[in-house]
Amino acid sequence: MKTYYKTKYKSSIGNIIICCDEKEKIVGLWFENQKYFADNIDGKITENNNLKIFIKVKDWLDRYFAGQHPNIKEVPIKLIGNDFRKSVWKILCNIPYGKTITYGDIAKQIAKQQGTTKMSAQAVGGAVGHNPISIIVPCHRVIGKNGKLTGYAAGLGKKKKLLELELANMVK
Repeated sequence: MKTYYKTKYKSSIGNIIICCDEKEKIVGLWFENQKYFADNIDGKITENNNLKIFIKVKDWLDRYFAGQHPNIKEVPIKLIGNDFRKSVWKILCNIPYGKTITYGDIAKQIAKQQGTTKMSAQAVGGAVGHNPISIIVPCHRVIGKNGKLTGYAAGLGKKKKLLELELANMVK
């Protein structure tokens, strides 16, 4: 059985659980009581507040919530999921701070990668919703067509606050 470690972070919009693997790569970052909490973890999670990776992630989050633009590449992450979900999450990693993209836009990118003409935006939405590393892998930057705020495992209120923090233009 694999061992994972967790710690808590208190943000301005709610408590966050951060989880890493034995190699100190982030495998999870969820708001407390978020849908799909730790559903990608296949082992025991033990609390450990003293790991260097947690200090690094908490610093990243401090800067993020202070309105700075920390880079995703500053934090070692490991995306745990099936190939389709990972392909969607990799696209999320490339959405710039303060920008948004639609589920349909991601579906078009996935279809192109797979050499097909179409991909379901709903399938993409399912993958986005199961993103295990919220905020750092910015699933909150994905919106519905016409700029509509839809779906966020931690709730639309938190999604809206994150986009407002980034001064994202939510009107298309």
